[in-house]
Amino acid sequence: MTTDASEDWKQWHEHRIETVSAPYGPPALTGTHWLEDYPDGRLPDIPGRWTAEEEGVVLTGAPEDRLDVDGERLTGAVRLVADVGPAAGARVGTGDRRFVVLVREGVWGVRDFDPAAATRTAFKGIEATPYDARWSVPGHFTPYGERRTVRVENADGRTRGLELGGILAFTLDGADLTLQVSVASDGSLWAVFADATSGDSSYRFRFLRPAAPDTEGRTTVDFNRAVLPPCAFADHFVCPFPPPGNTLGAAVAAGERTLS
Repeated sequence: MTTDASEDWKQWHEHRIETVSAPYGPPALTGTHWLEDYPDGRLPDIPGRWTAEEEGVVLTGAPEDRLDVDGERLTGAVRLVADVGPAAGARVGTGDRRFVVLVREGVWGVRDFDPAAATRTAFKGIEATPYDARWSVPGHFTPYGERRTVRVENADGRTRGLELGGILAFTLDGADLTLQVSVASDGSLWAVFADATSGDSSYRFRFLRPAAPDTEGRTTVDFNRAVLPPCAFADHFVCPFPPPGNTLGAAVAAGERTLS
């Protein structure tokens, strides 16, 4: 273990805590409401009328709803598309709350983020194992020749598609292992995985985001930076469970493990 790597990890972990505990971090989510479940457009404890269309959502607000869109009071109707970026930048809100528009497989929904949420005020931190160089190993990414989507159960009990871009191979404690991974728009990788510690000394599954592979497929698999999924912080996220083959027999006693 090098001092530089250990210090880098410490800074990464501190920044992660700051991000999670921010006013609109994951623990601030108080609800995810799918518009198809509310044909009258009235969502629980959310003002206005929200109606799904093929290309977005129509929000209708009256003065008494006290809804703001782009910082201006809404009196009438506005068409919305899915928000991108952090919840703090959502177009719609009332007071300190922010309402994030999202879409999953053509189904539109609204998330309610409230900095005063009980899950946020109760948040005390993340238990993470200190950096250990043995958990950071070389990896090799082999892309699939075609687009693949597998159906996996999500944390909300529904089954949705998870797009996978290839196989990430690496050796850990002498064992040759693989993970099916997704590929982000910037080329970085994303793995949803479980291991022998999951549901015991670690949360039931975790996320890993290796850097974009080089032209020869090389990247680093650093389990010191395994993170808890958003659904570990609030019950209203729809995190995908690990796809087939992504439950490792090894005990990965590294990275973020549980909530403090």
